[in-house]
Amino acid sequence: MKLISYITGLALLLSFCLPPKKRITVWLIGDSTMSKKEIKAYPETGWGMPFVYFFDSTVVIENRAQNGRSTRTFIDENRWQPVTDAMQEGDYVLVQFGHNDEVKTKKSYTTETEFTANLVKYITDTRKKKANPILITPVARRKFDSTGRIEGTHDVYAALVRDVAARYNVLLIDLDKKSQALLQELGPDKSKFLFNYLQPGEHPNYPQGKTDDTHFSELGARRMAELVLSEIVAQHIELAERIVKR
Repeated sequence: MKLISYITGLALLLSFCLPPKKRITVWLIGDSTMSKKEIKAYPETGWGMPFVYFFDSTVVIENRAQNGRSTRTFIDENRWQPVTDAMQEGDYVLVQFGHNDEVKTKKSYTTETEFTANLVKYITDTRKKKANPILITPVARRKFDSTGRIEGTHDVYAALVRDVAARYNVLLIDLDKKSQALLQELGPDKSKFLFNYLQPGEHPNYPQGKTDDTHFSELGARRMAELVLSEIVAQHIELAERIVKR
């Protein structure tokens, strides 16, 4: 009994002696599926918005994602440089692009070669600051075939993200696959609740209604953020130790 009491007391003493965890920043860079929204866009919600509530006081979430941006335009518009300037050792950078890179009719279009090179730049710049890059495949759009099977809409660019992650030994969260699986589980009808679907007159921001298979409702954003969080836990990323304990 004396030995047990001694060990217990020693453990308690050590717990008080352990230095507090260093405060870190998690930088979110990406497109509209991740970004913060203006009031006029509600109830459209980026998954980076609920993501801020998962972590304890040692973590600051800096959501720098912007609507319509690609890996190239995020750099060209000088949105990446301020992140690298402020980045500190031990920080995390979650990178999720693809939606706007892959569309050839958009000004944000980047070729597959450019897309790959830009991802490598994000990785290299982050590692130079002794921070931790995490690549995320583009989150799925809601698209089902006539039989009710979910269809991938980012197959090429998601594969490029996986390839870069493997070649450069970078942590990967395959949100494309995870979100497709979630949408398939819900099916064509129930999955609409995860997206910005509104009937005419249902919300003052969208008096004519809205049918949007790309951008999320508040519920959808939370579910996507939970998928990212679950992967952080499953992969035993150090960041998981900073999740709020309830």
